[in-house]
Amino acid sequence: MRNIVILGSGAGGTMVANTLRGELDESEWQITIIDKDDQHHFQSGYLFIPFGVYSKDDVLKSKKEFIPRGVEFVVDNVVKIDTEQRRVETETGQYDYDWLVIATGCRIVPEEVDGMTDGWREDIFDFYTLEGALSLRKKMQYFDSGKVVLNIAEIPFKCPIAPLEFVFMADWFFTANGVRDKVEIELVTPLDGVFTKPVAANILGDFAAKKNIKVTPHFDIAQVNAKEKTIESHKGDKVGYDLLVAIPTNMGDQTIIDSDLGDPLGFVPTDNHTLKAENADRIFVLGDATNVPTSKAGSVAHYMSYTLVENLIREIDGYEPKPTFDGHATCFLASGFEKAILLDFNYKVEPLPGKFPFPGLGPFSLLQETLNNHWGKMMFQWVYWNLLMKGLELPLEPQMNIAGKVRKVA
Repeated sequence: MRNIVILGSGAGGTMVANTLRGELDESEWQITIIDKDDQHHFQSGYLFIPFGVYSKDDVLKSKKEFIPRGVEFVVDNVVKIDTEQRRVETETGQYDYDWLVIATGCRIVPEEVDGMTDGWREDIFDFYTLEGALSLRKKMQYFDSGKVVLNIAEIPFKCPIAPLEFVFMADWFFTANGVRDKVEIELVTPLDGVFTKPVAANILGDFAAKKNIKVTPHFDIAQVNAKEKTIESHKGDKVGYDLLVAIPTNMGDQTIIDSDLGDPLGFVPTDNHTLKAENADRIFVLGDATNVPTSKAGSVAHYMSYTLVENLIREIDGYEPKPTFDGHATCFLASGFEKAILLDFNYKVEPLPGKFPFPGLGPFSLLQETLNNHWGKMMFQWVYWNLLMKGLELPLEPQMNIAGKVRKVA
């Protein structure tokens, strides 16, 4: 019996487990997936919790619902990956592997920013964890005047459109509560605009301006002064807040760091196109655990899973992996008032206007704020639980389709 071990049963690990089990003979291949707990989190739903759109129950299910028959699911803490012995060590045992899939995700580390933890969950909140989103919900319920600042500490961070999505939803939330004229909203970012790609940055920046959301670029945070309620940059610039919504430093899993498999932030150096680990044999990586230069988002893990499974099986069969992953990302950005904006891009092609998924037809519109996009965003929760996590294919190509996209934007 040969062994494939998958570390992490979030979106990426679960999709790979489902697909591999269907591709490999159960009498020849043991597939084991290891994770530290049994709860599967629909992470993109966290953002809706502070605004009362989703509850805790909407974003949690047992992982056992999605682990396919014939896959061993182990709840344990991984402490070390021994690449020489091809062995994974946990707190209670060890698991030898012939191939390893790392899908350990990433985490926020607020202690990396001086002073941030001083006001943590008092006037400083995150929405990148379930606990943070629930705590922020309580704060938002009673916030009726003052200044809300969303700060991005540094890049990379999970889901690059989420900060803009949050401030757009905040504009809607405070408007619906009748207090928008008493609340300032400011996005403070180390980037030179609201997004990393110029066409999308210009279009999304115009949306922010229309919603009366201030954008402060080139802000490299050095510290938080919880007593003064200010954030300060390395240049000495200060921004005051009444409520700070923080996106702290994002880092890979501690096990990756402890096993000397990661870069300084704990992300695994990964080939951009084959998804093979660059510093170890017979290891593939996907999702937020990689250091590839595309978004850390669920859609990316979905597209990656096709390349990863194909290449892992190619290696088993004695063939070289194919460089087929193109950095494809598809992201709905909820903008409030039953509208949303859609982005579709890859390593080489930035988000452009057009129609998706069918060129010229849609039904979704790229870089436009529409009702159809809103329903696409809201429908995704059902798609996630009932299709993606059960290993069922969507009618979407893993590689980005340029057809129907408008390359020249006035």
